[in-house]
Amino acid sequence: MAIKLPSSAYPTRFLRWVCLSSSCIADISETPEILKLKDSSELDQNLNLLRNKLAPDNLIRILDRTNDLNSGVRIFKWASRQNSFRHTSKTYYHIILKLGMAGHVVEMRDFCENMAKDRCPGTEEALVALVHTFVGHCRIEEAITVLESMHLGGYRLPIEAFNVLLGALVGGKGRDFQKALFVYKEMVKACVLPTVDTLNYLMEALSATNQIDLALDQFKRMNNKGCNPNSKTFEILVKGLIENGRVDEAAIILEQMFEVKCQPDLSFHTCTIPLFCRENKIEEAVKLFKMMKDSDFVPDSFIYEVLVRCFCSNLQLDSAVGLINEMIESGMPPKHYILVNIVNCFCELGKINEAIVFLENRQVLETAPFNTLLEGCCNAGEILAANVLLETMSERHIADCQSWNILIGWFCENEDIKKAYTLLGRMIKSFVILDRATYSALVVGNCRLGKYEEALKLFHQICSRCWDLDFASYSELVGGLCDIKHSEDALEVFHYMSMKRCSLHSLAFYKLIKCVCDSGRVKEAIRLWQLAYFCAISCCIATHTAVMRELLRSRRAEDMLAFLSQMLMVGSNLDLEAYCILIQSMSEQNKIKECVLFFSIMVNGGLIPDPDQLFDQLSFMANHSQLSMISSAIDRISGGDILNSAMYGLLITGLLKEGREHEARRLLDSMLEKGWVPDATTHNLLIGSDVREGLSQAVLFDDSASLDSVSSILAEGLGDS
Repeated sequence: MAIKLPSSAYPTRFLRWVCLSSSCIADISETPEILKLKDSSELDQNLNLLRNKLAPDNLIRILDRTNDLNSGVRIFKWASRQNSFRHTSKTYYHIILKLGMAGHVVEMRDFCENMAKDRCPGTEEALVALVHTFVGHCRIEEAITVLESMHLGGYRLPIEAFNVLLGALVGGKGRDFQKALFVYKEMVKACVLPTVDTLNYLMEALSATNQIDLALDQFKRMNNKGCNPNSKTFEILVKGLIENGRVDEAAIILEQMFEVKCQPDLSFHTCTIPLFCRENKIEEAVKLFKMMKDSDFVPDSFIYEVLVRCFCSNLQLDSAVGLINEMIESGMPPKHYILVNIVNCFCELGKINEAIVFLENRQVLETAPFNTLLEGCCNAGEILAANVLLETMSERHIADCQSWNILIGWFCENEDIKKAYTLLGRMIKSFVILDRATYSALVVGNCRLGKYEEALKLFHQICSRCWDLDFASYSELVGGLCDIKHSEDALEVFHYMSMKRCSLHSLAFYKLIKCVCDSGRVKEAIRLWQLAYFCAISCCIATHTAVMRELLRSRRAEDMLAFLSQMLMVGSNLDLEAYCILIQSMSEQNKIKECVLFFSIMVNGGLIPDPDQLFDQLSFMANHSQLSMISSAIDRISGGDILNSAMYGLLITGLLKEGREHEARRLLDSMLEKGWVPDATTHNLLIGSDVREGLSQAVLFDDSASLDSVSSILAEGLGDS
C-alpha cells in the first residue's frame, strides 16, 4: 500500500520515499508506546539472520516485521556497531518513521541528527519525505523536529514542504498559529524564498493571533518578495480586519482587490459575504453577491439566508422577497426561520395583509412563520385578523400550543380575561394540551384585574404539575399580592419559584421585602434578600433601604453593619437615604468613628441630606469634637447654597472649640458674603479668639448687633481698628 499525496505539493523526486510496504505502515499505525521486550528469542533470531546477511535492504525487512519498537531500536543500534556496515538514508528513514509515528520525539531527534552527520547519499530527500509523511499523518511536532534537524545539519527544506507544514499548522485540525510563525522564521533563516501561499499562511497566522497590523505590513511588501496577492490573500485580510472590529478598513481592502482586478474565488465569496452581512455592510455584500453570480458560482442556501436576514434587518423587504423567489426557483426552499425573518419585516412595516398573501402564495405549511404573523397582528392591534388567522391555522392543523397562547396572552395583558377564557375553551376542544405559557398568561390576566384568588388557584395547579411560570407572571403575582398585603401568599409563591431558580422583577421583589419589613419580620426579609442572588434577582437600592429602615426602627445596630457588609460584598451601591440611616444608627449607638466615615463618604460622593438631617448629623459630630475629621466634607458643602445660617454658626462654633480658627474664619467669611450674621455665642467665641491671639481689643456684643451692617460685623468680628 502506498501513501497518497497530492502531486502538486510533492515533487516527483520525493514520492519514491513515501511508497512504503503495507506491513510497514500497519506496524507504524499500530505501534504502542515503547514496551518491554516480550520475547528475547525473537530478537536473537533476528540478529542471527542479520549477522551473515547484514545489508540495508535486509535490515529494513527485519525492521518492518519487528512489532516491538524497543527491539527495532536495539537491532538498528546493533547494526551501527558492525564495522562492515554503514547505514543508508533508507534505513534511517525507516527507524525515524517508526519512532515518530509512535510519538517518541526525543529518540527520533537523535536519529535525525545522526543521519544528518553521516551525510548518507539521499539524506535530504529522505528528510523531506519524512516531513511530508508526518504531516500527512497529522504528526506536526515530529515534522517540525525533522525540520530543525535539517537546519542543524545544513540541509534546506524546499518551499513546497514548508507550505505543506504551514498549511497543516494554519488550516489543519490541530491549529497552532505560534508554531506556524516559528516555521516561517526557520524558513527565513534558511534563505528559502516564499510563494504567495507561504505569505497567505503567514498572514492568516498573524491575523489569528491578533497581529493584523503585521499581516497588513506583509501584504504591502508582497511585491518586494516577488509575489502577487491572490483571492485567498484578500479573503484572509478582509476576514481578519472584520473580526478585529475594523470593518471600514476591510471595505478598503475589498476596493483594492477590485482595483488590481483580482478575481475572487468561491471560497472568498462564501467567507466574506456573511461577514459583511453580520456587520450590516449591505452594499459590499450585495456587490459581492452579484459578482458571485456573474462568475457562474452557484450561491448555496447559507449565502441566501444571510443576505435575506440582512435585507430584513434593514427593512429592505422587496430585496428580501426577491431572494426568496430566487431560492425557490433554484430548488432551495427557504427554511422556516428565514420565513420568520421575512414575516417580521412585513409586520414591522405594517404590511399585515401582504404578509398573509406572501405565506398563502408560497403555500407555507410550517407553524413558525404563522406564529410570527400572529404576534405581528397582536402587536399592531389587528385582533380580528389574528382571530381569523388562528382559525385558518387550526383548520389546517398547523396551530400549536404557542399559536393559541399568543392570542390568549394578548387578551390577558389587555385585561380582557373573558375572551381569553373563551379562546381557552376553543383550544381545549381542539385537543391542544395547555402548557406553562398558557397558565402564565392566565395568571397575568387575573392579576391585572385584581383577581388574585383566581391567580393563586392557577398557581397551585402549576405547583401540582411541578411546572413553573414565566418571569412576568411571577412578578405580577408576587407584586400584586404584596399590594393587597397578602404577604404569606406572596412568600409561598416566592419560595416555590426560588426552588425552581426562577427570577423576579426588581420592583416586585422590592414590594415583597417592604411587605415583610412592614410586618416587623426583618430577619425574614434579610433571608429573602440573600436568596435573591441565588435566583439572579436584581435588587434596586430601595430594597436595601427598606431592610435598613426596619433594622433602624427595631434598633438592631449589629445586624445593620452585618447587612451592610453583605451588600458591599455583592457590589451593591448606597443612596442618600441608606447613608442617612447608617449615620443615624451609628449615632444612636454613639459610634463616632463610623459616623465620621459614613458622613465623609456620603458628602464626598455628592450626596447631601436635607437641611434638617444635615443639621442633626453636623450637631452630633460637633458635640463629639469631630468636625476637624470631616474638613474635606465641610469644604464641599460650604461651597454652594447648602448651609443655612444655623449650620454656619454650628460649624464655626465647633471648629473654634476644636482649635481650628483658620477654618472657622473661612466659614465666617463665606457666611458674611451671603449677608448673614453670626449669633451672639459664635460672635463672642470669635472675639475671644482674637483676644487670645492679641489681634484686637474685646468688643461688647449684645442682641442689638443683629441690626448692625455687614461692615460693622466684619470690624468687630475680625478686630479691625
